[in-house]
Amino acid sequence: MTMRLDLFCRVIDNYGDIGICWRLARQLHAEHGIAVRLWVDDLASFQRLCPDVDTSAENQVVQGVAVRHWRDQDGMYTPEAVADIVIEFFAVDLPPHYVAAMAQCTPRPVWFNFEGLTAEEWVEGCHRLTSPHPQLPLTKHFFFPGFTDKTGGLLREAALFDERRAFLADPALASDFLQSLGASPAELAATRVSVFCYPFAPVAPLFEAWQGGAEAITCFVPEGVATQAVQGFLGGDAVAGAVATRGHLTVRVLPFVQQPDYDKLLWACDVNLVRGEDSWVRAQWAGKPFVWHIYPQDDNLHHKKLRAFLQRYAVGLDAISAFTLAWNGVHLDADWPALWRGLRAEAPQIAARAVAWEREVTAYGDLTGNLVAFAQSLR
Repeated sequence: MTMRLDLFCRVIDNYGDIGICWRLARQLHAEHGIAVRLWVDDLASFQRLCPDVDTSAENQVVQGVAVRHWRDQDGMYTPEAVADIVIEFFAVDLPPHYVAAMAQCTPRPVWFNFEGLTAEEWVEGCHRLTSPHPQLPLTKHFFFPGFTDKTGGLLREAALFDERRAFLADPALASDFLQSLGASPAELAATRVSVFCYPFAPVAPLFEAWQGGAEAITCFVPEGVATQAVQGFLGGDAVAGAVATRGHLTVRVLPFVQQPDYDKLLWACDVNLVRGEDSWVRAQWAGKPFVWHIYPQDDNLHHKKLRAFLQRYAVGLDAISAFTLAWNGVHLDADWPALWRGLRAEAPQIAARAVAWEREVTAYGDLTGNLVAFAQSLR
C-alpha cells in the first residue's frame, strides 16, 4: 500500500519556503514512491519556481505531486483524509479540524515539525525530540536539517552529483545554457557571478568595486532581486533581458528559472552569492565559491547563526569569512575591492574545501532518506 504524506507550507521568504518544500515533495514522490499532497498558501510564488503550477486551481497534480491551495484554517476533515505522515514546515499551524481528525486515526499519523537549517550545536539536542499535544493523544517530532550525524542532513537528490559532473565535463553545456538566457560571448568570457540576495545587501558598493576593478565580470541577477541597485546600474528598469556594461562590469537581469536550471546557473558561474536556505544548500552542492546572505532576525540574532556556519565550513578561509561577514552587515566599513581580491585569491583553497565539505556532509545521508527512515521507525 502506498504511503501518503501531507506537507503544509506557508510562504514567508518568497521563494525559500516553497523552494525547500517543492524539492522535498518531488524527492519523496520520485525516489521513495510516496503519495505527496503539498498544501501551499501562495501559488504565485510557487509558479515562479515551477511554471507548471496553475495559480487558479484549488487542486492540481504537478510532476506527480498533488498540490492543494491552502487558503485558510477552515474545513472539515475525516480520519480517512489524513495522511500517514504529516509535516508542518517551519512550525506552521495545521488546520484545527485536521489535527482533530489525526487524533481519530488508527494508527495515528507520524507528525513532524520540519525546522530550519542551522549549523548551531544546539540543534543536535533538539533533533527528533518529541512534543506531546496538550489535549489530544498525538505526539509531534522535531526534525532538523543539519551538518552532522546528529541531525537530519541536507536535501540532495540521488542523481544530483552525476548531473553536475556531466554538466561540468562539457564546457559547451554551460555556454549553451547561459546563451539561452541571453548572455553574449563577451559575457561568457568574463568571470561569471550569480547574485541572489535580500534587498538590504550592499550590492551598489560591490558593483562599484567590480566596475572599477581590473577583472572583467559578468553579474547575473534574477528579476526582482536587488532591484534598486540593479536599476541604478542599468539606468533603467531591471526587467528580464536588461543588460548594461560600465567599466569592467556587465550586469544582466535573468528571468526566474525552474529549480533544475538554477542548479545549472550555479554550476556555470565562478562565484555564487546566495541567500536564505534553499539556494544556500544548492550552492554548497555546486562546489563553487559562494557567499551566503542570511535571512535577517531581530537584534541581529542571525549573525550568530552566520558565524556558526562559517566556523564549521570556512576553517582556514579567512577571505571568504571576511567577505561573508561584510556582505551581511557585520562590518559596515567594508573595503569591497580588497575583499573581492582576497576572495578571488583564495579560490584554490575554497575549491579544495568544497570537495572535502561535500565528502563530509554526504557521509550523513540525504535529508529525505533520513526523514523517511525515521518515519518508518515510528510507525
